[in-house]
Amino acid sequence: MENAISLITKNTEEIVTLDELKKKIQNGDKLTGYLGFEPSGLFHIGWLIWAQKVKDLMNAGVKMKLLVATWHAWINDKLGGDMELIEKAGKYTIDILSAYGIDTSKLDIVDANDLIKDKNYWELVLRVAKNTTLARMKRALTIMGRKTDEAELDTSKLFYPAMQVSDIFYLDVDIALGGTDQRKAHMLAREVAERLNKKKVIAIHTPLLVGLKGGQRMESLEEDELLADVKMSKSKPENAIFVNDSQEEIESKIRAAYCPKGIVDLNPILQIDKYIIFANTDTFKIERDIKYGGDIEFKNYEELEKAYVEGKIHPMDLKTATARKLNEILDPIRKKINTPEYQELTSIIIKNVTR
Repeated sequence: MENAISLITKNTEEIVTLDELKKKIQNGDKLTGYLGFEPSGLFHIGWLIWAQKVKDLMNAGVKMKLLVATWHAWINDKLGGDMELIEKAGKYTIDILSAYGIDTSKLDIVDANDLIKDKNYWELVLRVAKNTTLARMKRALTIMGRKTDEAELDTSKLFYPAMQVSDIFYLDVDIALGGTDQRKAHMLAREVAERLNKKKVIAIHTPLLVGLKGGQRMESLEEDELLADVKMSKSKPENAIFVNDSQEEIESKIRAAYCPKGIVDLNPILQIDKYIIFANTDTFKIERDIKYGGDIEFKNYEELEKAYVEGKIHPMDLKTATARKLNEILDPIRKKINTPEYQELTSIIIKNVTR
């Protein structure tokens, strides 16, 4: 039980609630979880955080369902609303997860097309809407990276939160996994569950990887605006690292990234180390000239952070080591998608990425 809880809780921002999770595990319940993703562009390294958590949950014995949320992406105007391209981007994402080491044969991959063909699903959507105020639904629009007033121009966006809550009920899961930007949908699902006599889902939230420009604009922003402003995003390619970026591109992007000496908060390099590097390795070596102290090796992130805060590591040395280790992690993925088919697809996706 302790091993399962440790795996499930590692590198999470929040679990609502941990007591509920522990109780289900103590009771020996066979847990089922889900994550839904919008096929909306190229796979950036921020997505590796939830991908790793999918892997952790599977290793902890949770049966995971992965919802390829094509219709959600279409409502959200992703990839120019081109459904064929959205579906191709969904397949591309599954292939990336496989290349990252997730056994996709053990995943229950659900196509949103199958959901919308079922009248029982739409009954759920209507029942969720019936039990949610308009104001509450509009406040939840931030889960799709939209402001509350954007529904004034496109009413379909109001369906999005109701659909996401219905996904949880329809798939009949114990755990809903997502980034912290999905919290409002998960909390809405927990509220509505009591009114619809549905299972109250346990929400597991992973941190959002800050973009390469870091958090310089954090003052005077509301929480949701801050998330949208600083998180790594496909629609801001200059602020993101993609899994198909070349070794040289990654080195260049990391060299230019925000990484002030001794500062931890909203530092993208340290976040990459914490949530991606140490999730894939037991040791992290920083190579340095002997006159600067020589090579130094860390067994865990906490040791690394402490040394950085104390000024024992120069930002450029940290960046060089991070780029090298990140490239090692991404090499198997790049080899997987280094085909003419994927090169053509990524080129098309890049031209059609929309906010």
